[in-house]
Amino acid sequence: MLPQRMMWIAWPAFLVAGVLEVLVFSVVDPQDLHWFGQPVEMSRQGVYTLAFFVFWIITMLSSGLTTLLSMSPFEVNRCPLPAADRPNACSKQEGPKVG
Repeated sequence: MLPQRMMWIAWPAFLVAGVLEVLVFSVVDPQDLHWFGQPVEMSRQGVYTLAFFVFWIITMLSSGLTTLLSMSPFEVNRCPLPAADRPNACSKQEGPKVG
């Protein structure tokens, strides 16, 4: 289930990062960017690449938060350990099925 949820987060975030990249750099020229008053000393391709990964990380955080908030209370509170290995503080709810 975890790999499927990771794809629910990463794939839409990738698509949105691509759209943001196009929208931002259709208005902004990377050679005109300044960082703390100094011009950015990266190539255009470097700025495009860095910006894409920043956009991707930000949108993955957003998608991850949405996925976290969509989980049921049972999913959030269940004990991930098999019944035999649970400490006393772990709830009595069933853990994942093994086998």
